[in-house]
Amino acid sequence: MTELLEMKQRLKIFYGKYDVYLKPALKFLLALFAFFMINEQIGFMQKLSGPAVSLLLALLCSFLPVNMIAVFAGLLVCAHAYALSLEVFAMAAGLLAVMYILYFRVSPKYGYVLVLTPIAFLLKIPYAIPLTMGLLGGPACVVPVACGTVFYYLIYYMKNNEAMLASSETEQMTSRLSYLVENVLNNKAVLMTILIFALVLMVVYAIHRMSTDYAWYMAIGSGAVLNVVLFLTGGLIMQVRISLLGLVIGTAVSVLIA
Repeated sequence: MTELLEMKQRLKIFYGKYDVYLKPALKFLLALFAFFMINEQIGFMQKLSGPAVSLLLALLCSFLPVNMIAVFAGLLVCAHAYALSLEVFAMAAGLLAVMYILYFRVSPKYGYVLVLTPIAFLLKIPYAIPLTMGLLGGPACVVPVACGTVFYYLIYYMKNNEAMLASSETEQMTSRLSYLVENVLNNKAVLMTILIFALVLMVVYAIHRMSTDYAWYMAIGSGAVLNVVLFLTGGLIMQVRISLLGLVIGTAVSVLIA
């Protein structure tokens, strides 16, 4: 425990000394990863899917507030959605607009959480987000975590149903809208994930603030167990397919990160 505290203190000193250089560098790397992820997953608009666009946007974001990474990411998703069809663009733009209004109203200082959440999903370690933000953030982080989750699933369903969403048949215009609404906003897996992440985050936050020895370790352990139990129980109740192996491994890696 003493070694961890000493390491933490050394990192704080190092960060305080070089924060002028570290902040732009970290924002650049976060933005670059986010934009590359979007273009890799749903690079439907060829002009924007090249590495040069991602590099230029990331460089711009390194000098702007971290919330601008989320804004540019949303605009990039909308551009790729427009390349699919006008209906998909309208749905994506409306959903992201409502989501961002809620986020900027409730917890605007946690922009990095909104960006990191879909990245964590892509890396198969989404459970790390509620565990770490329960320790480092607070109840307000529930909103960006929820928004980031919806952001990921929007990209996921756009990627996996490109043919149907890009179809030019007139009779499929309404089906495209209803499909995204059902799979992003009215999806049992999405709703269950958001609810469980919120509960895990709140439990970790409450336990780590207790004035007892090893409260942080207790919070991480309790959050990890609760995460596994809730996903297994929720999967059975709501009839959502859960990969037990992926859940256990992902939670174990998330514990190490936390």
